[in-house]
Parts: sequence; structure tokens; C-alpha cells
Amino acid sequence: MAMTIKNQDEIRKMGEAGQVVALIHARIEEAIAPGMTTGELDDMARETLREAGAISSFLHYPGGHGAPPFPGHICTSVNEEIVHGIPGKRRLRDGDVVSVDVGAILAGYHGDSAWTYAVGRIPDDAAQLLRDTEEALYRAVEAATTGNRLGAVGHAVESFARRRGRGVVREYGGHGIGRQMHEEPHVPNHGNPGRGVLLRSGLTLAIEPMLTAGGEHTKTLADGWTVVTADGSIAAHFEHTVAVSPQGGRVLTPRLAPVLE
Repeated sequence: MAMTIKNQDEIRKMGEAGQVVALIHARIEEAIAPGMTTGELDDMARETLREAGAISSFLHYPGGHGAPPFPGHICTSVNEEIVHGIPGKRRLRDGDVVSVDVGAILAGYHGDSAWTYAVGRIPDDAAQLLRDTEEALYRAVEAATTGNRLGAVGHAVESFARRRGRGVVREYGGHGIGRQMHEEPHVPNHGNPGRGVLLRSGLTLAIEPMLTAGGEHTKTLADGWTVVTADGSIAAHFEHTVAVSPQGGRVLTPRLAPVLE
């Protein structure tokens, strides 16, 4: 799959898809509470996509290694689940953390963003993990600057995470994005700042640090999708879609204030 540079019109369209993603996150952030099911979060996303005239990037996405197509509109990964959690009957409890990964297609272009939310009151160490992972994301976004090498993005995540004593998930990472959910290049959360492809203005990336309170190793559950920490430690996952620019990554999935119904 070739790496593609987008023109300003294409980036604008990706930003419109990103606004749908941001709206879904805002509605979910306002609604999350102990007692909700992850399936109810999926229902909220489905309805918002319908209202916006968009469709999910994830629903029916082909699975690998014999896994069925993905059955949800969003991914909901709770506690030790890192990514690709399937929404369903699981009821959220006070003290949980839940990563909500949202992808939307609007007018043929994708937006993709993940955020890890606290459910009720969470322990201080879990709250710090969320803050650290969000900070790692924004350091990586800043590194997505025209003229840098791709390794600078992963290095920004890894160097900060190591200083904070966090496990860095190496088996999964970000990706190019545009007319396809997954385009080149792969965007690891580790790297050498002087190596990797040269970042050019108009390259669009989904940057997504995944940090853990324990080790970096993972395993995949029997559903073929849900990736968890091998040691059972909690994980956090934050992601933005960005366009490379001389001023750093231009965020195409900006955060919105929670939506009050």
C-alpha cells in the first residue's frame, strides 16, 4: 500500500470526518457512568453516525487469523484491555477505565481517534497513567513536523513513557489514514528520531500511544480481536488523526466539550 500525500481539500474532508468522531467522543464522555454497558456506548455512536450521514470505519472490518469481521461501531477496551475490545453486555463499574476508539467515514474519508475515560472515581495511579498517555500523544503530535523522520514520532512516545516508568506496547501502533482506514506508513510507539520515512507536509497519520502500568507484552483473547496486557496490568490508549505540517501535527480530530443533552 503506497504512502499518499493529501492536498488541502482532502485534509479538509478528513477534518469533517474528524468532527463526527469528536462529536461521538463528546457524547460518550458526557454519558459514561458506572452501570452502563459498552453496548450502550456503541448504540450512542451508531446513532450519532446516522445523524451525521457517516458510517463506522470499524463495523465489519475484516479480521485476521480466522477472526470474524468486527461487530461493533466502536472499540471499547476496559482496564487490562488495550485495543479492539468488542462492545456488548459488559457493564462498566466504578473505578474502571475504558478506551473508546472511534472511526468515521464521511464523503469517502476517514477520521480516527481514541480516548481513555475514567468510570466514576478511579485510583490515583490509574488517573496518572491516563495523564501520562495523553501527554505522550501530544508530544508525538508535536514531533509530526515536516522534515522530521517518522522515528521522531515514536521516539517522542517512548522517551517520555520510559521516564514515567510506563510499559510501551510495541506490537501495535498507529498508521497512515485517508481514503483507507489503514494506509502506509505504520507508526510505531518507539523509534530512533533520525530514522524512518521523511515526513512531508500533507501526510496524514493516526498517532496512538498505548501505555501500560506494567509490561509491554500482549495477548489476544479468544474472540480474535481483544488485545490485553499479558501481565493483567491496566492500559491506556489515546489517539488523534493529524496532518503533518511545518508547525507539527495539525489535529483533525480535535476534542470537543462534552455534549449536554
